[in-house]
Amino acid sequence: MNDPQAVTQQIMQQQLMTIGLAMLAVIIAPFAGGFLAGLDRILTARLQGRKGPPVWQPFYDVFKLLGKNQITASRMQLVWMYAYLAIMVFCLIFIALGLDMLLTVFLLGFAGVCLVLGGFSSKSPYSHFGANRELVQMLAYEPVLLLMALAVYFQNKTFLISRIYDSNEPLMYSMWPIFIALVIIITIKLRKSPFDFSTCHHAHQEIVRGILTEYSGSYYALFMIAEWYEIIILLWLVALFWAVPLWVGVLIALAVYFLEMFIDNIAARMTIGWMVKYSWVAAMVLCMTNLVYLFIKRGVF
Repeated sequence: MNDPQAVTQQIMQQQLMTIGLAMLAVIIAPFAGGFLAGLDRILTARLQGRKGPPVWQPFYDVFKLLGKNQITASRMQLVWMYAYLAIMVFCLIFIALGLDMLLTVFLLGFAGVCLVLGGFSSKSPYSHFGANRELVQMLAYEPVLLLMALAVYFQNKTFLISRIYDSNEPLMYSMWPIFIALVIIITIKLRKSPFDFSTCHHAHQEIVRGILTEYSGSYYALFMIAEWYEIIILLWLVALFWAVPLWVGVLIALAVYFLEMFIDNIAARMTIGWMVKYSWVAAMVLCMTNLVYLFIKRGVF
């Protein structure tokens, strides 16, 4: 192992393997996200006393939408939707390659901005209402994601996600308050009840689909695929809290997703002002308390 050429080859093999796993994640993620969306529909139907669609129904819907005529109210709406999907794919690659968490959080925020700009590109008042509400939702969850990245830096002395995999101590031990805060804002990020303001997955709460009102056919299918990527990205962030062994983190992430589905079906929609107060008071206090603890742990105070 002291041979420099052998060491170089080993490093190159590891890098190629990491890149290969990232590419594999890009391919598998929409299928995994669509499968979870299908489970979401089945659980929702069961809680409402219905049989519900098959678990593969989201894929049937996407294939059907891709085959429909391409009609759009605004060309810019399409540009922002393509950007939204592309940035989600980049975020997934960043996490899979173990790159910078802070940059990943910024990219997630920019993806949200693209969705908002797509909503404002239409003349529909429903789309504008949805875009305004999406902006408020971003105001509620973005600070928590930024503080989570900052806490990871104080814990590992770097923003690199790869360091989390190399650490012997799961983040959950020292960052469980931020984990709870993340679970809180994932409800907002997934646009689930009681925080499904910009758009909604339940027909009984919306006549129109808010920010998605003017999307149809294959362009709406793009949003569904981007949303599946977003589900996997958020669950991957949850799994990072117990990255060693990773299978424990995956189980925790799945438990969080099923918890979100359950809350989505039992909670009535709150007011948007209540959402901001809830996020800023509960989640932000948890994050700030955790940061103070990490400061003390590192001897800053």
